[in-house]
Amino acid sequence: MTWLVTGGAGYIGSHVVKAFTDTGTDVMVLDSLSSGHRQFVPADVAFVHANVLDRETVTRTLAEHDIAGVVHLAGFKYAGVSVQRPLHTYEQNVTGTATLLAAMQDTEVGNIVFSSSASTFGTPDVDLVTEDTPPAPESPYGETKLIGEWLLRDQARATALRHTSLRYFNVVGSGAPELYDTSPHNLFPLVLDALVAGRTPQINGDDYPTPDGTCVRDYVHVSDLAVSHVAAARALQSGATLDPVYNLGSGEGVSVRQIMSAIARVTEIDFDPVVVARRPGDPARIVASGDRAARDLDWQMRHTLDDMVASAWRAHRQAAEHG
Repeated sequence: MTWLVTGGAGYIGSHVVKAFTDTGTDVMVLDSLSSGHRQFVPADVAFVHANVLDRETVTRTLAEHDIAGVVHLAGFKYAGVSVQRPLHTYEQNVTGTATLLAAMQDTEVGNIVFSSSASTFGTPDVDLVTEDTPPAPESPYGETKLIGEWLLRDQARATALRHTSLRYFNVVGSGAPELYDTSPHNLFPLVLDALVAGRTPQINGDDYPTPDGTCVRDYVHVSDLAVSHVAAARALQSGATLDPVYNLGSGEGVSVRQIMSAIARVTEIDFDPVVVARRPGDPARIVASGDRAARDLDWQMRHTLDDMVASAWRAHRQAAEHG
């Protein structure tokens, strides 16, 4: 049987697809290509060009391809922009998820791994968040991810749906030179784009209540993240009971200024970042324990910070060389 990855042409989704294929698991992709890239999907992986809001196409895809379960990554993922575009964010992330769940019910597909987010926590009042930390999202994006978790919970109460939600923290790096982060808002591609173009990278705010005034985040390598998606999918398909939510975090915080130093060190490009205004919706600090995911989902930090930077830099330079 085959696993369907919605949003599988995106940065994280394409790494999840790669993790499935690396383990010999049949996988296919459904993606609107609104932010994904067709070339990120291998030629031998079936691809459906559609939005998850298109219930007819989603239902037909599930029915025609012997789907064992869905890894649902499709959606609008920009927390800062969601403040200006709340209705669009809710449509893509909440209505889209509800539409997918309806199609799964229609076709009796009973397993789903949901792409959630650290944004569900907002700015926690603890140094290390766990799955028991109360959610308090501060952006429409974070709110939609929390609602997505609720949708899965409530659908599971009404049907035989097996599910888990994986809360991502800051996902960086590259697991293959041809796969890289193309987000116009994420820190790594913004900094690397600037360096390739000969511009000085920027820091969005240095007046946060953190040791050096810049945001503190929990950075994890995209390949490590992808491995845990496959582990979750296999567990659900085997009938194992998983927790409803897992944090995929390192347990250690790194500030934006420390990231800048690591990038300068690895790329050997010396620069002094320019400080500009904060972005709306950015919490000061968020760092999480990944202990439960380590217990159940083969979650490990297999890459150092310098590994993350080096892999991202290799992929970014290759993309720039090829236009």
